[in-house]
Amino acid sequence: MFGEGIYYRFAACNTRQLVKTLSQGKATLYSAPSRDSRDVQISMKNYDIAVIGGDGTGPEVTRENIKVLDAAGQKFGFKLNYTDFDFGGERYMRTNEALPDSASDDLRQFPAILLGAIGHPDVKPGILEKGILLRLRFELEQYINLRPVKLFDERFCPLKDKKPEDVDFVVVRENNEGLYTGSGGFVFKGTPNEVAIQESVNTRRGVERCLRYAFEYTRKRNKRKNLTLCGKTNVLTFAFDLWERAFNEIGDADYADIKRDYAHVDATTMWFVKNPEWFDVIVTDNMFGDIITDLGAMVQGGMGIAAGGNLNPEGTSMFEPIGGSAPKYTGQNVINPLAAICSGALMLETLGEDEAAKAIEDTVITVTREKLKDLAAGKMGYSTTEVGDLVASSL
Repeated sequence: MFGEGIYYRFAACNTRQLVKTLSQGKATLYSAPSRDSRDVQISMKNYDIAVIGGDGTGPEVTRENIKVLDAAGQKFGFKLNYTDFDFGGERYMRTNEALPDSASDDLRQFPAILLGAIGHPDVKPGILEKGILLRLRFELEQYINLRPVKLFDERFCPLKDKKPEDVDFVVVRENNEGLYTGSGGFVFKGTPNEVAIQESVNTRRGVERCLRYAFEYTRKRNKRKNLTLCGKTNVLTFAFDLWERAFNEIGDADYADIKRDYAHVDATTMWFVKNPEWFDVIVTDNMFGDIITDLGAMVQGGMGIAAGGNLNPEGTSMFEPIGGSAPKYTGQNVINPLAAICSGALMLETLGEDEAAKAIEDTVITVTREKLKDLAAGKMGYSTTEVGDLVASSL
């Protein structure tokens, strides 16, 4: 791998040809510039990436993700430098802490985190999920959960007569507020008069920054340029009064080029099944986003292909496959790595490497359509590592 401050001698060529020539190993290396030739100093982009392989099959799919990312870096002229963190169930059982106190500060040094999966069969459910995933989302202020819903192959869609062009939308979920703040409590717990209160917290700041991200993303996506607010204004008359007012005020003031509409959350789930082609970008709160994105994953073919990003556009973002740790498949080399690979593409898009991100997605689509028998673990017709090899070698 070549790096900054190294000189190469070339005949006249453009930058893309230059990077391609270097990646193919066809350049002649010189230790210093020469007066009688065209000398070009290459400054390759470097990104420092934190890696949390996590539990179960997480490390397996993360290895394939990194394999593909490195292949993309060689082709498109950037380098990823990885730092591993051992957060997960095994560490928790050794230390009795989900995360060390320094975890968030350590991770803030990186623009992005690649996450494999969190969830260990020997750790009580909720400990790792709250102690690692939710804690990082809140402490790193990853206030956007971005979930593309895109059908790669109609064979794997459970909906009748729906094709890839019918299932291609994105959900923008608010990721730091709502019912997930932990606000609430018990009164008379354990008695017949027990009362449990769970409060949905929605601030103007939190709602507005989520909405503005969704408007900007809709504009950048540049497809139908239609943004749908998903809520429940007829029942949740305080929280979604704020959401709807902010949605319309921001749209009127700053995004006249973006079409806006509204759908109740129950109607949204119906349209996901009946007419997914109606949607372009959807924005919603934390709880509703959690629910509808899992339905979206099924519509696009299942958890084996669903990827997501927990984003802090001004800080550290975290990217992950959605399917979980799948402990029963651990070590068998049969889990589908495509969701993890797609999360890597989403990371590159967020870092500004749009061309490489698109190349990975296009290659995953081709591999899915032309090679895989199924998206389920053990039924793909290829092993985990072979699927990673197929994508990496076809970029």
